This record gives sequence, C-alpha cells and structure tokens, in this order.
Amino acid sequence: MPGWYTLTVVAAVILAVVVAIVRLRINPVIALAVGAAAIGILTGLGPLDTVSTMTQGFGEVMMDAGLLIAWGVLIGAMLNEMGAVTRLVEALMRVFGRRGIPFALGLSLATYLQTIFVDVMIVIAAPLARRIAARLGPAGTGIIGVTFAVSLEVGIVMMVPGFAAVALAGVVGVPLGEMLLGGFSVVVPTVALSILLMSMFFRLGFWNPERDQQTATTEDVREGGAVLTSVGGLPRDTDAPAPAPLVTLAPTASTALAPSTTRERPLLLLFAPLLVALLLIAAQAVLAVLKIEIAPLQFLGSPVIALLLAVILTGAVARAAVGRERVEKAVVKGFHDGGQIFVLTGVGGSLAAVIAQGDLGEILQGSLQATPFAPLLVVWAMAAVLHVAVGSVTLSAITAAGIIAPIASTMGLNPLLVALAAGAGALFCVHVTSNTFWLLQSFLGQTVRGALKTVTVGVSLASVIALGMTLVLSFVLG
Repeated sequence: MPGWYTLTVVAAVILAVVVAIVRLRINPVIALAVGAAAIGILTGLGPLDTVSTMTQGFGEVMMDAGLLIAWGVLIGAMLNEMGAVTRLVEALMRVFGRRGIPFALGLSLATYLQTIFVDVMIVIAAPLARRIAARLGPAGTGIIGVTFAVSLEVGIVMMVPGFAAVALAGVVGVPLGEMLLGGFSVVVPTVALSILLMSMFFRLGFWNPERDQQTATTEDVREGGAVLTSVGGLPRDTDAPAPAPLVTLAPTASTALAPSTTRERPLLLLFAPLLVALLLIAAQAVLAVLKIEIAPLQFLGSPVIALLLAVILTGAVARAAVGRERVEKAVVKGFHDGGQIFVLTGVGGSLAAVIAQGDLGEILQGSLQATPFAPLLVVWAMAAVLHVAVGSVTLSAITAAGIIAPIASTMGLNPLLVALAAGAGALFCVHVTSNTFWLLQSFLGQTVRGALKTVTVGVSLASVIALGMTLVLSFVLG
C-alpha cells in the first residue's frame, strides 16, 4: 500500500482513539484495542492475522511484564498497610532537615516507592507534606507541591519498579535490569534539577502565597481519607454531577493514613526486601553488560525471582507487624487497583505488534534516519501530544513507544532510549484532565493557579530535562 495511506490510517485511528477516550468517555483499554484492530484491518493485515497478531502481542508483553507488575502491586499494598511511607517521610525530615528534605523526599519517591499507587501515596503522605511545607518559608507549599508532582510522575513512568516503566520495558523489549539502570541514570538528575530550578523560581517570586495556595488546607478533606467536597478552595454543589477531574475517595484502609501498630518494626526492615531485590536486579544487569556469568546471581537477579523474594519477605515482615488479616485485605485491594494496568499493558503490546506487521516501520525508518536524535524527538513529541489530549501518562507512553519500537532495531536505535524518550514525553503538560493534578491541588492546599505552576509547569520542565538526559545517555550508549 502507498506510504501516505498507511500514515493516514494510523494517524486517523490514533486520533479516533483519543476522541473516544476524551469525548465519549470510553475506557482506554477498549478504545486502544479497537484501534489496534482497525489498524490491522485497514492496512491489509486481514481479519484472522489481525486477531492472531493482537493476541500474540498481548501475550508477549504480559509474559515479560505481567508478573513484575503483580509483584510490584503486592509489595506496594503491604508497605502502605504497614504505614511505611509515613514513617519514611518523618525519618527523612529528621535526617536531612529543612534544606535537604525536598531532594531527599523527591528522590525517595522517584527511585524506590513507585510500587505504591500515586493516588494512595499522595493521600497518606499529604498531612506530613503540609507540615514540612510550613517550615520551608513563604514558597514552601509550592516547593513541596512540585517535589511530589515531579518525583511521583517521573518515577512511575521511567524507574523500575514503577508499573508504567515495567510496561514500557515490555512493549519495547528492554530487559528490566537495563531499564532499571537506564531509568536511574535519567531519573536522578531529572528530579534533582527540576526541584532545584522550580524552588529557585518560586523563591524569586514565581510563587505567590496569597494567590497560589489556600489560606487553610481543604477543609472537607480529612486526614483519614474522606470525600473531597471542594476544589480550588471553592465549595462543590453536592447535588450537581461532579465534573470529570474531581475525585471521590472512599475511607478505605489503603487510602487512609495507615494506623500505627503495636508491633512497630525498624523502618529499614520494612523496605529491606524491596531494596535488596532492586540491588540484585541492578547487579545482574551490570554483570550482563560486562559479560560475566555467575549462575546463582543470574537466578536471584532475574527480575521475576528478585521481586518474588521481595514479595515473600515483605509479606513476612507485614504479618509480624500488622497481622495476617490486614495483610490479606491489603493484597486484595492492591490487585483490585492494579487490574486495569495489567490489561492496558497487554493491549499496548497488541498495538505494537499490529504496527510491526505493517509497513509503517519502513516508512518511518526512511523519514527518521537522517539523524540519530530524530526518532527520540519524534517519540517524545508523540507521547507529549497524546498526553495533552488523553491525560494518561501510562497510555500515552505505551502508545508512542509501540509505534516506534518496531523500527528501533532496524535503525540501530537502542530500545531503552525509545522507552525513556516515550516516558519523558508522556510527562509533558500534566493538566486538568489528570486525576493526579486534582489530588495534588486539594491535598497539598494549593489553588488551581498554584497547581498549574507546581504540576503543569513543574512536570513539563521535568519532561524536557528528562529528554535532555536521554539524549546524553544516547551518546554514552553509542
């Protein structure tokens, strides 16, 4: 088929998917699956081959990422139930003090706390965050707001074991150890630079406490995780239908501050299983690059085994700390929250597989091979545009990576760079269509104007910095 026809079909289908999600409120999983099928049929793949390709793509991605997402969900649910995050924030404040706490907290959230869902993380840490903000001066609320926004969003999509990072690795076929090391090398400078620059801007006058933060925190949000009844400091009409961005949080154990236990365990013990698992994965990835084979470490450093061990050991610690019944309830709730992530990841694989079977790869390869940076810039731009339209970091990153991934190897482009560029682009312009935007606005005591500065501007800055770090990494990887 003519190249223009294939490009037109793919562009039209992606646009239709965006419209279906944003305007018609169709579930992203359904819309993306229908889009993958439409591309297959309209580009001449045929009905039977389209179905088999979608199924195969779904299975291949879930084979790589399914168990890892499951293990991450379980670890996060149990850490949350033990109140580990609340205690960690308190400990970081004691150790690093007023000046260092934004960086210590931001790097913690971005590098090893992504197993806990973003929404839950915001709710359980918000009361402590507001107390920290009061000690950082007039711009404290803005500094803490941008710390949470940047670190949570960057960590989820670019740093293993964040579920979006795991999903991206599966879609583009990157070994998880490589994704862990590559993501770490991009995430750390991105988070640190973003917090540093935005803090400077806020202290120089970009943050106006009178207009950018509420005089008091949202009164109707109780620290126990109750229903949000106001947005931007304005009361909601409880009889009127809630607009899409508003969030209702039921007072469940996983959205409330974890109650203190009578058998409190050392903080390091709570996180030790997860930290050891990440070290095992990283060590095996380094040895693989150096072409050194150590059989026991090849087994223990396999992401599936390392995170499985972390699940088992975290479960043992949790049962000793809070009891078997609470652990079981937390695990059930975690699986419930993570269900759509499993399916969305698999459907992203279906889309990538259908595109790989067509001639879109050859068309893109011919137009992008003029410079090694062009494919990375294109995948970043694709993810950015999709995110502005859809409001989903995970969906936009997976879709953009799935379009470019089929041609990465033929162009000599490292799939790791594709994954990181897609993740960076998906961070651009987090705005009012995002659930996270409204949670950060309400729980951290910001006005809508303030949230636009901390979330939209702050995370967009991080998106550009992450792209720059990815381009620098491309030099290192050759």
